[in-house]
Amino acid sequence: MDKRALKKTNRLINEKSPYLLQHAFNPVDWFPWGFEAFEKAHTENKPIFLSIGYSTCYWCHVMEREVFENESLAALMNDYFVSVKVDREERPDVDRVYMAALQAMIGSGGWPMSMFLTPGLKPFFGATYIPPVSTGGRSGFGEIMQRIHDVWTNDRAQVDQVSQRLGDLLTHIAHPDTTALEADIRTLDHAFEAFANNYDKTHAGFGSAPKFPRPVVYTFLLRYYARSGKRQALEMTVETLRRIAASGMHDHIGGGFHRYATDERWHVPHFEKMLYDQAQLAISYLEVYQLTREEFFAEVARDVLDYVLRVMTHPDGGFYSAEDAESLPGVDSSPQVENTPLKKEEGAFYVWTKDEIDRILTPDEVRIFNDRFGMGENGNVLADPHGVFRGKNILHIAERRPDSSTDESNAIFTRAKQKVFEARERRTKPHLDDKVLVSWNALMILAFSRAYQVLGEKRYLEAAMRATRFVLDKLADCGSGQLLRRYRDGESRFEAHLEDYALLVQALLDLYEASFDIEWLKAASTFAKRQNELFFDRKDGGFFDVSGNDPTILVRTKEWYDGAEPTGNSIAILNLLRLSQMINSVEYEAMARKSLAYFGQRLHESPQATPQFLVALDFSLSKPKQIIIAGAAEDPGTAALLREVHSRFIPNKVLLLADGAGGQEFLSASIPFLATIQMSDGKPTAYVCENYACRLPTSDPDQLSELLKLTAV
Repeated sequence: MDKRALKKTNRLINEKSPYLLQHAFNPVDWFPWGFEAFEKAHTENKPIFLSIGYSTCYWCHVMEREVFENESLAALMNDYFVSVKVDREERPDVDRVYMAALQAMIGSGGWPMSMFLTPGLKPFFGATYIPPVSTGGRSGFGEIMQRIHDVWTNDRAQVDQVSQRLGDLLTHIAHPDTTALEADIRTLDHAFEAFANNYDKTHAGFGSAPKFPRPVVYTFLLRYYARSGKRQALEMTVETLRRIAASGMHDHIGGGFHRYATDERWHVPHFEKMLYDQAQLAISYLEVYQLTREEFFAEVARDVLDYVLRVMTHPDGGFYSAEDAESLPGVDSSPQVENTPLKKEEGAFYVWTKDEIDRILTPDEVRIFNDRFGMGENGNVLADPHGVFRGKNILHIAERRPDSSTDESNAIFTRAKQKVFEARERRTKPHLDDKVLVSWNALMILAFSRAYQVLGEKRYLEAAMRATRFVLDKLADCGSGQLLRRYRDGESRFEAHLEDYALLVQALLDLYEASFDIEWLKAASTFAKRQNELFFDRKDGGFFDVSGNDPTILVRTKEWYDGAEPTGNSIAILNLLRLSQMINSVEYEAMARKSLAYFGQRLHESPQATPQFLVALDFSLSKPKQIIIAGAAEDPGTAALLREVHSRFIPNKVLLLADGAGGQEFLSASIPFLATIQMSDGKPTAYVCENYACRLPTSDPDQLSELLKLTAV
């Protein structure tokens, strides 16, 4: 019987967020973010304790076990504060405001985020993880609560002074003193040099431990290589992706990638798996495959995509959000001691002792498996300061003997991996966060659309279309272009933000270029129009992250840091540049250029923080390129021409189909020239154009190949 069933629940039991539901059995009198909590704080004159996290956050789990399940600490929380719990993945608008405040207070941030607010929602104290009791010079939660209660009761003026100062700082962050600056090709050169100087020549990647994959950086570097021909940009990206694929970051048994590496060699991961990482890394491997034609990179992309289809996909087509890093150790790894409950452990689902592998495989399989994955008798984890992985092995591709890759040994290795996979499936699986978010689903739709273009496998296009229909059915009003952000368990909720609109528009544009169903381009145009109405700053340029309709959000920011995910601004700008060519919108191009100028100072001063903006800048500096195929989408001749286009890395282009039917009619309404595009001699025909001035058309894929070589950046 689940012991939680014997516990009293709090208000969070009525929520749909997996993260909030994890806390529904705490003795803390939690409120969800909303007016009920804020009214109680005003009425009872209590400060608000705001805890922000997400369901697969390791330190969030630790703080719950140590603090929020502690009866005495919970009693103090209930007496002194109104406690509010927020899922940052559902409410990035709330998270963004208070993360900015936390970083201003302590110089860093992270989750769980622990903030103390006035009843008017202004922050006055904050931290990340807080231990239950004071230790090692670090204040414990009980001590902090008591100090804050005393100050709130006896020195309210100090609280008001701090909260006012932080409120003013948030306003300044939202409205910085920036000067519009026209970025140019020198900005791209400067950015490349910055990344090159930060490159780890020994272990690949950028910076030092902990090391995060950052696909937005690879996206920029590959486009910079296409523009400049500087091989270093390509080589840094290729080597980084090769190292990550061979490392402990990669789930070699079940597919997909973990969140980040705790060491500089990419060996020891934090084992959480995020949907946005899978989507963006799959695209990076596909683009490197286009440039190198090394089948290895295509196989890694397939590995990621197939993992998502198997584990992260809703029965009706949408994509789930994440898998947790920790789980209960399985019967193979840590047998339960009598009367001692098992505790969840980081990486328990993924790591192996040598004895476990010996029990699963034959001697020949053991030899090859251990050889290729660098298994050690006593484990292979060197960087393990907390002893979490003592005696365990994290699988990674090790340096192998020259004779270990024969056809026979490869067959044995494949068989061994399948056996280990089947054994692992009997273990207790990590928690799956099964909410469906528009922004992350859009990234995954983009990845599947690109995969179909590059690999030509129809199942990937079908996955992209099913997910798109799911999102549009559950979370969109296709008439008005209005979006909601999250779907789970039959409930669609929360106003969507800029990132949701921008990433969905991007996905729809690529889905059109993959399928040539004109309805996807129409939908992209509809959502882009609504995005501009809700978020565009017509005075200064750029897009606000939120609409401004929610009075509980203190400030409207314009996010400019392209981190684990690209910002809504950088994607929205690129979308407008693409759409300006696809539907002939001078207004959209002007909006994009005004926005680039608004962020121009950021691009110049902080290029490593703005790689996706640099991608948009690169597009804006390129000659407008259009590739138009005249012919029916299902015609084999059309497919042959498209294969030639998709086999190449041509980043700054738009791809249109003149199908002689409704699609061409829609396009021609905006671009009359397209009405004249037709097949030659009854055969599908390709037109390669710059600003709709076209070279001689061809129906021959080989001639098209030569034309594409002549297409300048």
